[in-house]
Amino acid sequence: MTDTLRVSMVQMTSTNSHSDNVRSLRQAAQQAADQNADMLALPEAAGLMDRDKDHARAQITGEGGDPYITACREEAARHGIWVHSGSCPVKAPDGRYLNHTVLVAPSGDIVARYDKIHLFDVFLDGRRATGESDRYAPGSEAVVADTPFGPMALSICYDLRFPHLYRDYALAGSTVMFIPSAFTVPTGRAHWEVLLRARAIENGAYVIAAAQVGHHADGRVTWGHSLIVSPWGDVLADLGGDAPGQITLDLPLGDVVAARRQIPNLQNARDYTFRHLKGDGTHTTSPQHQDTSTGAMT
Repeated sequence: MTDTLRVSMVQMTSTNSHSDNVRSLRQAAQQAADQNADMLALPEAAGLMDRDKDHARAQITGEGGDPYITACREEAARHGIWVHSGSCPVKAPDGRYLNHTVLVAPSGDIVARYDKIHLFDVFLDGRRATGESDRYAPGSEAVVADTPFGPMALSICYDLRFPHLYRDYALAGSTVMFIPSAFTVPTGRAHWEVLLRARAIENGAYVIAAAQVGHHADGRVTWGHSLIVSPWGDVLADLGGDAPGQITLDLPLGDVVAARRQIPNLQNARDYTFRHLKGDGTHTTSPQHQDTSTGAMT
């Protein structure tokens, strides 16, 4: 494993036009290459941001035909860098629509794929803010990819609120966790930074959270504040909430080892049972078991 990951993180205001977003991607890849980055990290919906479901689906293809994913592969090979695509919608062979991310090696080959597991179906101010499951089917596999920088964990946006996913990733050895996002302004203001820092601290891992920002062509407004968080929970980069941007930063990978050595909570976890004492004097007991010796949750 190499000692340092130089990552170039991008904050975007993606549109409902593939061509616009591909142009932004290519510019970001060139900037990353100019700064000798190892990795380009992009936000959720970097390939297409379109609230109009019918208009969006008219543009969505399978992974192999998607112009944004194709451009990610081309730019990785052109510049000899890793590219984490953030996400874009794709159509699966079985006809389902998925919120999909890929990790591309410097060869241009896709080495890992992930479909967003937890879909954003929430209620804000007493009304349904979004029904992501009306647009996409959920994924069912958590994915860790071995790289020269250590195992990297893939996730997308609302996955952030499910800490057990990241604990499983940490137990699998992940040193870097990608959480590309398009947070709303209300949830971003209240929860974004604290959730990202919590996931980094709990697991002693770097969190790279490239985000969408600002007013989009489809009427959405997103929070921005793309963050890189250290394994100790320090915010190393924040791209703010006003405009697109890009920052390149060196991440010492030894800091993951140091954080996990200082606070070895992954090893300190213990098996326990859960007892619920009821008002009628009875109780129920159920096992809750964490097998840290194998890195598996049971």
